[in-house]
Amino acid sequence: MQNKFFLLFLVVIFISCKNSNKENYLLSENINIQDLNDSHPGKKLLETNCYVCHNPTTDHDSRIAPPMIAVKKHYISETTTKQEFISDMQEWIKNPTEEKARMFGAVRKFGVMPKTPYPEETIKKIADYIYDYDIEQPEWFEVHFNEEKGKGKGMGYGKGNGNGQGKGRMLMKSQVKNDDIQNFNKSNRSYSDLGLNYALSTKQELGKNLMGTIQKKGTLAALNFCNEKALSITDSMSNKFKAIIKRVSDKPRNQNNLASSLEQEYIAIFKNEVKEGKETNPITVEHGDNIKFYYPIVTNSMCLQCHGNSEDQIKEETFKTIKALYPNDQAIGYAVNNVRGIWSITFNKNNE
Repeated sequence: MQNKFFLLFLVVIFISCKNSNKENYLLSENINIQDLNDSHPGKKLLETNCYVCHNPTTDHDSRIAPPMIAVKKHYISETTTKQEFISDMQEWIKNPTEEKARMFGAVRKFGVMPKTPYPEETIKKIADYIYDYDIEQPEWFEVHFNEEKGKGKGMGYGKGNGNGQGKGRMLMKSQVKNDDIQNFNKSNRSYSDLGLNYALSTKQELGKNLMGTIQKKGTLAALNFCNEKALSITDSMSNKFKAIIKRVSDKPRNQNNLASSLEQEYIAIFKNEVKEGKETNPITVEHGDNIKFYYPIVTNSMCLQCHGNSEDQIKEETFKTIKALYPNDQAIGYAVNNVRGIWSITFNKNNE
């Protein structure tokens, strides 16, 4: 009799454990929307460092670079390991050249990406995230990709599906209602996130126009664009976000962009961080009902066409035009990965 009760007890425990495990499994499968923000560190770094040029929300005809999902599909095959992918990304970003390119169509269309030496740890986190997780792709991408694949151009190094990674580990945005995402983002963003959104959105708008002009018309046309349009674009973004958005420098080209003594202190902080190879994070300071936000503007190889060494990096015609447009110019002599200035943004705490 005692043996029967003991066996019954074991059966009950076993069933309870199975139900418990099933519940945990269901919880892991039905990830709630909070997990969109409980992010892998590479997600935010991807958005901060890559989406200025590779933004998945940019329409097809306004692109200045391929979306990151295209990079993933060209670099990851069914046999690619995570370490191989991380190494490939680090090798490419450290010194991008046409000879090392795998995305030949993108190079023909957009040129080789500017050299921007991010810290190795930053690249590692971004690549780790891309490899393991489903990343956002433009609405037009699937049709475009399949068309290119049909022409023999689309896949590069294999199927490009990330080795089956990213399934069930993170909820794709397509599985969540857009209204839910927008409401979630508004209610959970920090002041730092808000400021960064304003800075990167403005940077993307400026970068899209500037790089598009360089690609289509050359450096001189881009210089004229900066002289005539950059300030008005920045002002329009200020109106859009109900914020005061400025780009300031300790060595300005336009004297209206001269940093204040306080802003120059923040520039010095960011210069030191970049020099030491650290990841730079925004600085936010509360002033009553307002937030002051500071974030560095760092040079890449494309910047040196107008901000590099006047002896061998800036062409003579370009240099003459700079001096004609800006007689008191100080913004030359930079190298790759130098802090040229900062975003200085002021907004109300009640901004959404």
